[in-house]
Amino acid sequence: MNAGNFSRRNALRAGVASSIAAAAIAPAIARAQSTTTWRMQTLWDGGTTAQKFEEKFVARVAELTGGRFKINLFSAGQIAPPAQAFDAVRGGAFEMMKTFDGYEAGKIPSLAFTSTIPFGFPESDQYEAWFYERGGLELARQAYAAAGMFYVAPTVYGQEPLHSKVAIRKMSDLKGKKGRFVGLASTVMGAMGVAVTTMPTGEVYSALDKGVVDFADRGDLLSNFDSGLAEVAKYVILPGFHQPTTATSYVANKGAYDKLPADFKAALAVAAREVSGAFRQHLLVNDAVALGKYKAKGCEIIYMPADEIKAARPKALEAWKTATKGDALATKILDSQSTFMKDLGLL
Repeated sequence: MNAGNFSRRNALRAGVASSIAAAAIAPAIARAQSTTTWRMQTLWDGGTTAQKFEEKFVARVAELTGGRFKINLFSAGQIAPPAQAFDAVRGGAFEMMKTFDGYEAGKIPSLAFTSTIPFGFPESDQYEAWFYERGGLELARQAYAAAGMFYVAPTVYGQEPLHSKVAIRKMSDLKGKKGRFVGLASTVMGAMGVAVTTMPTGEVYSALDKGVVDFADRGDLLSNFDSGLAEVAKYVILPGFHQPTTATSYVANKGAYDKLPADFKAALAVAAREVSGAFRQHLLVNDAVALGKYKAKGCEIIYMPADEIKAARPKALEAWKTATKGDALATKILDSQSTFMKDLGLL
């Protein structure tokens, strides 16, 4: 055989093989280099501390994906009215929201228990451990799956105070008053004799200012100060027995989530858990600073006696059961949480 012919044939075969390999690799490279842009609306007003941590979240997602996954961030109401965010994400108007699950507890009873447990877990690490170590994350995903949505992860932090226009020094002072609560707190505080009104976070300032409610739950101490509650409610009630620890959540349209590559999904999970810890620690450090700011505005800080809270707990436990509305998944979630609280010596 002519050596020149042999070399030419091998070169031709090598060239064909290289072309086939390149054709096979090209789609994978294109997928790896493709970019995705989402829109996300939060619970928070622009410029607040909580919103700044959402800015950290989207920046971290971009960083983890080399800039290939961009999330355009919007504050409360910028795309859709807060009360319509759930339906907007479910319908695909935008891909993700930061929400408080309790807003939808009337439609999906399970979500009453994935946002806060009145008189329940006193420490945020305990509540976060339920999500990540006791199956809570998967249970929350089951709750949202029925609505065509995907629960990405929680942001877990500590208590939310009660902001009041009247002094509340014992539990009996709540009876007959008008209060803003959402989710499981609505059921529990209703059992305490409060005339409960539910409304989006963004409406709390106006409701207190106009006397629509006597007191309100809204957010953490610092975010509430940022939003001006010290101007319209001169009493801050602690500890937040109605919301001793809090979980807000990143929730995505399931169709949009399912289309993401695995590394993008991982980036969402990693960024969410990092922000959860960072936000919780930030609030821990700054709660004392926030209380000083309230006092400087002429607010009185009232600490509810521990024996008052303890005496009210049995009524709260009955309200938990009522809030399941007999729903199988909600009951499963409550049983899981109750078992963990017993393990921790809380029940």
